[in-house]
Amino acid sequence: MKCRHCAAEVRLPFLDLGSAPPSNAYLDAAALNAPETWFPLRVLACGSCWLVQTEDHAGREALFTEDYAYFSSFSSSWLAHAEAYVAAMHERFGLGPASRVVEVAANDGYLLQYVQRAGIPCYGIEPTASTAAAARAKGIEIDERFFGVALARELAAAGRQADLMAANNVLAHVPDINDFVAGFALLLQPRGVATFEFPHLLRMVQQCQFDTAYHEHYSYLSLTAVQRIFAANGLAVFDVEQLPTHGGSLRVFAQRADTGLQPRSAAVTRLLEEEAAAGMLGPDFYTRFGREPSRIANELQAFLSEQFAAGKRVAAYGAAAKGNTLFNFAGVRPHQVAYVVDRNPAKQGKWMPGSRIPIVDEAQLAQDRPDYIVLLPWNLRSELVAQLDYARTWGARFVTAVPRLEIA
Repeated sequence: MKCRHCAAEVRLPFLDLGSAPPSNAYLDAAALNAPETWFPLRVLACGSCWLVQTEDHAGREALFTEDYAYFSSFSSSWLAHAEAYVAAMHERFGLGPASRVVEVAANDGYLLQYVQRAGIPCYGIEPTASTAAAARAKGIEIDERFFGVALARELAAAGRQADLMAANNVLAHVPDINDFVAGFALLLQPRGVATFEFPHLLRMVQQCQFDTAYHEHYSYLSLTAVQRIFAANGLAVFDVEQLPTHGGSLRVFAQRADTGLQPRSAAVTRLLEEEAAAGMLGPDFYTRFGREPSRIANELQAFLSEQFAAGKRVAAYGAAAKGNTLFNFAGVRPHQVAYVVDRNPAKQGKWMPGSRIPIVDEAQLAQDRPDYIVLLPWNLRSELVAQLDYARTWGARFVTAVPRLEIA
């Protein structure tokens, strides 16, 4: 396998989860009577540029389909995060009616709705029809295509360059990371700024977050690797913030390498030094991680087997992609977890890929009164515990499996 960025031979093993179906390939009733397509789920590290990457087995068109079921607006904490981001960027970079904001992977308009409310012209780029339609319903202009150099050139030639470009939780999702990043350098105004948010590889390893590995995540990113990728594709990193979102994320600020004037923050040097001190410039950091998933999967299986033997009722909350990775690697099946609750109507009435556990709406919890509720989006634990606090009235307890089994 050749590295997505530097084309070196990629050999360092990072994570092997066997095989799994695509994590957002939710099943309808007809699909239950047909076989599923499972792909190997192996992640390797490049010993040259230190980009961690999933082996290629499925193209982006097979993963990001017209009925893509991930809608950002169903998380209240994520909406608050987006609103705070817009306010901060508005103030920091002096955005106004004469500016233009472009979001790549705009999803259902969760972020650009706040840009519009601030009176700043904007548009989104979003290739999945389902989420693009939801954004348009909010009055947001959407270009429904995959982003890269070709689209960036077309938009720039039409005078649609951006003063601010936002790319939240998409940099890991692109198979051609060089083409994607180079597009930003083309679509930015000469003094424009781009921000990229993504889960931090260092936190993934430190907190055993193996369930964030799935086929849609082509890359697992450190600042060390991202800075190299950006520099090779016309962008210069000038600042970085560490965020609590998704179990520990980075917000990287970049500008055009040829025309940007933003001074480089000391935060960039500090984080690069932290990554180096953690061993991210050597192979051992990557090769030792692969032992942790089996421990977590065994803990979860032991718990579920114990509850099944005791006649207890177990449900789960949040039909998230990370939940599918966890359930499929741990071999969880419907006799152990009766159903998964999700607020997203696009997922309700379907089944989890691989495990084939049904997805229902939240009303099922009050009707069924399960003894345990496994919270699959562990990164939203506080939000979900507060939201589901009523379940404690019948004695339900909340369970998370990552980074270790916890029952509260």
